[in-house]
Amino acid sequence: MRECVVLAGALLWAAHCSAAQVGAAQVGAAQAGAAQVGAAQAVPGAPVTVAAKSVATAATPGPAVTAAPPPEAENAPADDAPIPIPPVPPRIANGDQYDRCMDMLADDPAGADALASAWHGGGEAATHCHALAQIELGNPASGAALLMSLAAASQSPPTARAEVFGQAAQAWTMAGDSRRALDAASQAVTLSPEDPDLRVTHAIAALAVHQDSAADEDLSDALDADPKRIDALVLRATARRHLGRLADAQADIDRALSQDSENADALLERGIIRERIGDLAGARADWERVEDLSPDTATGDLAQQNLALLDAGPRQ
Repeated sequence: MRECVVLAGALLWAAHCSAAQVGAAQVGAAQAGAAQVGAAQAVPGAPVTVAAKSVATAATPGPAVTAAPPPEAENAPADDAPIPIPPVPPRIANGDQYDRCMDMLADDPAGADALASAWHGGGEAATHCHALAQIELGNPASGAALLMSLAAASQSPPTARAEVFGQAAQAWTMAGDSRRALDAASQAVTLSPEDPDLRVTHAIAALAVHQDSAADEDLSDALDADPKRIDALVLRATARRHLGRLADAQADIDRALSQDSENADALLERGIIRERIGDLAGARADWERVEDLSPDTATGDLAQQNLALLDAGPRQ
């Protein structure tokens, strides 16, 4: 059984994961590179946060489609991490062949890819399964391109097309193409501006290209829809820290931790805020707790990196 990792926006695999897993996984996607501090800070490098983990409506007949650190960062460790892809994404169409193709994704993505590619007249259903199979096979850029073509050409309603653009944004993030991720997320939000999941997806893409004010706006709107959404609170704390609004960032983290005192992503972010204000003992305590809570995960590994930087002492 694979680890449940929900990609940003919880659009693709929400049916497979618990609500708590959805929230935790969304947070990681835009914290990447979010914690770096300037040369005047007390550590020789920049604290780092969770690496991007991030990435469907009604099908119509037709041919299947085939296929830099933030300014304050110095000496920041790389925070790339492998991205496991969980099974059982929600369906975008009906039909036995489509269901069979989607059901194969988790255990036999190559078989799903072959089935989708050979499916004459499968239309959008075949394209969707083909795109997801490509992502499962470790080709997120190919999958993203397929999803972009599907969303652009689809005759489905705007909200359905928006979800596919959102999935494309997540796949571009997985592929390390932040600019294309932002473009896809922007198209998603244009089609469905009130969807809080898509606003979180857009915020993640915006943070990756250092558009922190845009991310803050997205996350504030998502929190208007659900004020207790922990992933959005942690991500907004990251954006506000980037903007120099440390008191507001701390307030968001306090709200997140008041709901889940052992949320590893929130503790990781709180440690970074504490380090920024000179509370090194508090930062150490938070990062050590993250290590205990999330061993052998990207979050735990990055807490460990931050502790190593703290132990190394100030720059000379």
